[in-house]
Amino acid sequence: MISSSDFRTGLTLEIDNGVWQIVDFQHVKPGKGAAFVRTKIKNVQTGAVVERTFNPNEKLPAAHVETRAMQYLYEADGMYTFMDNETYDQIELTKDQLGSALNFLKENMDISLQSFKGNIIGITLPNSVNLEVVECEPSVKGDTATGATKMAKVETGYEVRVPLFVNEGDVLRIDTRTGNYIERA
Repeated sequence: MISSSDFRTGLTLEIDNGVWQIVDFQHVKPGKGAAFVRTKIKNVQTGAVVERTFNPNEKLPAAHVETRAMQYLYEADGMYTFMDNETYDQIELTKDQLGSALNFLKENMDISLQSFKGNIIGITLPNSVNLEVVECEPSVKGDTATGATKMAKVETGYEVRVPLFVNEGDVLRIDTRTGNYIERA
């Protein structure tokens, strides 16, 4: 059990049968009334962020989230196979479990897989990934005065807005947290 006066950023808690991570917190001592802890917490499974207040003496159970290093192997019949880097055990995940991570997932990529009580609750990709452009519009000469961009489709099927100088066959570095183009690799 963790007291709300011991909250810190990144701590995971069990609240209302869900796993929540503290994004931000603030101890408040108003002039009148009792002190309280104002928090911003994120549901690890859904990504929803809510604000909630706690009494400073309130105790909540800690959520023991297990993180394992995994490697993405392949996709077959809508199931995505991952291998544990230590035990070599393989697990399969569905599209729904992977969510937006599918936009950046390449074979042999190392990821971190989070589980809570045996259930997979999320995956963490590297901060950036290099993907090859397979389709993009040709650029028009002289159309660069406004910092113009165009759409490019990368090898995973994800479409990203890129500068006009990017061509098919180029390898791009893309931020997996925002989905934005960073640079040519």
